[in-house]
Amino acid sequence: MKVKGNTIYTILPGLIVCLGLMLLGIYVADLLGLLLVKLEILPSGNTSPISGIFISILFGIMIRNTIGLHTIFKPGVLFSLKYVLRIGIVFLGIRLSIVDALKLGIWGLPLIIICIASGLLITLYFTKKMGQSERLGTLIATGTGICGITAIMAVSPVIKARENEISYAVANITIFGLVGMLFYPFLANLFFGTDPVKTGLFLGTAIHDTAQVTGAALIFAQMYDLEQVIDVATVTKLTRNLFMIAVIPIVSYFFYKNIDRNTKSQALPKWYKLVPGFIVGFLLLALLRTIGDITVTNSSVAFGFIEIETWEMFHDSLSNIGSTYLLGLAMAGVGLSTDFKMFKGLGFKPFYIGLIVAIAIGIVSVMLISSFGHFIDLTM
Repeated sequence: MKVKGNTIYTILPGLIVCLGLMLLGIYVADLLGLLLVKLEILPSGNTSPISGIFISILFGIMIRNTIGLHTIFKPGVLFSLKYVLRIGIVFLGIRLSIVDALKLGIWGLPLIIICIASGLLITLYFTKKMGQSERLGTLIATGTGICGITAIMAVSPVIKARENEISYAVANITIFGLVGMLFYPFLANLFFGTDPVKTGLFLGTAIHDTAQVTGAALIFAQMYDLEQVIDVATVTKLTRNLFMIAVIPIVSYFFYKNIDRNTKSQALPKWYKLVPGFIVGFLLLALLRTIGDITVTNSSVAFGFIEIETWEMFHDSLSNIGSTYLLGLAMAGVGLSTDFKMFKGLGFKPFYIGLIVAIAIGIVSVMLISSFGHFIDLTM
């Protein structure tokens, strides 16, 4: 068997290493979750708010920058970054039902759209102002505005981002997302008290990554005994994720449009090249989930013949394979590809951009929720 010039035997060693790192990341994340329960930071029975994907990236970075990565492993690591990642993103679509997004109503959806747009525009503005790479700015903007690392990895092949730019953007999102996970529950209580809808909306719009949003919501629920916050934050974040379908082609279009304007060359690809195949797959599975959920609501069986328990087991299993295993495998590859030597020449300005945008989105979110949050009646 061959994959783009590589046989299964050349990619297998790297895939095995990525698999090992992914499993180790899940194991360590679970241990940390048990530690948080033991320290009574989280209530008994809760899942770990620490992402196994994040741990896998950290271990990969440590290996790459200490003992290094032998050339025998590189084809497999590259395969996980290019192909396993795309399949994982497709599988993520089954998590997202448009029915859930509609629960946010006529006030919640515009609020999310404004937060996404603010993140994109502010990032791109400061990228230009600070004279940074437009590719790097586009990666940070997409990761900040939509769904963290997944969005970065989704847009990177479309705009042909370099390895150091991808690694820098991932580091940016990870650092500021973790800071948000730890501190935003306290800020949410300061601004919104124990209002579960406003708090959930804030955590779901102001924090970058899905695992980080869940972690922040768990922390808030434990501190203030308000489980509904987890539901609201999760629906808000998954709705943000759904906008990846539209935002990836849009930011790619403007990226190429800017190149075309600056270089006076025919850089803008055909429109269909701005919509990656895996985003189409993501959309199809989201539609499958939506239709299945609608038919369950109307007739108690999905598609007229699948029992509720079977349907739930199917979409939960597919979602778990995508979000835990396939993306975990790919993110281990991200860590193993992150050589600190890559950052030479990029400097600290991209981190300043990430900090500015993280704070700006938090402010925009607080202002919008304070002004319009009371109109949102999110029944869970």
